[in-house]
Amino acid sequence: MNNTKNKLGQATGFAVDNWQACQWPPRQTIEGRYCRIEAYDPDRHNADLFEAFAKDSEQGNWTYLPYGPFDQFEDFDNWSRSACQGDDPLFHSIIDKASDKPVGMASYLRIVPDVGVIEVGHIHFSPLMQKTAISTEAMYLMMKRVFDELGYRRYEWKCDSFNAPSCTAAKRLGFQFEGIFRQATMYKNRNRDTAWFAIIDQDWPVMKQAFERWLDSDNFDQKGCQKQSLKDFVTTEA
Repeated sequence: MNNTKNKLGQATGFAVDNWQACQWPPRQTIEGRYCRIEAYDPDRHNADLFEAFAKDSEQGNWTYLPYGPFDQFEDFDNWSRSACQGDDPLFHSIIDKASDKPVGMASYLRIVPDVGVIEVGHIHFSPLMQKTAISTEAMYLMMKRVFDELGYRRYEWKCDSFNAPSCTAAKRLGFQFEGIFRQATMYKNRNRDTAWFAIIDQDWPVMKQAFERWLDSDNFDQKGCQKQSLKDFVTTEA
């Protein structure tokens, strides 16, 4: 949509008519073909999550997170019970439907229903779900809730600018790069320049159709390998 002008001839943003605040994300489970997204429950999820994360033997997955790694289950259990049960961030566990076990985590955070802005973060995919259909479907399901179910206008992804895998994943999933916030924060005794990405409601219809076509069982061979990339479907529908 184009910007507008007021009575003084000054440029302004386009009108958002009849806007109503969005709802807070619910804790209900989201069902997919390959995975389901459950509200985080330490009693049901922690043992399997710790085991899944431990498969990252070099612990590189914790590098760009402000917490971890956790060598002992007790440390992980204590941290998650104190940090992951609030409303913002609103943590979720990603359940592999084949094994019926949690294999990763992600959260909604910086939730602002009044203006329809929400972020996805605290993304931690264990080796059990990396480079699988589960990782893409999990992000699609969380995105689908935000746009289709709750009517948010903007979905954000932020990461350390040096976190190349995260930046690449954001772009692959349809988030547009918006810039670098220099010296945005500090964690683990080091500076973080934060890369900002976002997808907005106007982008969503094309991405939704691309996700659904990519996730279709016909797009995978007998070994579970994709036949066409997500980008192929985005290009087709653009």
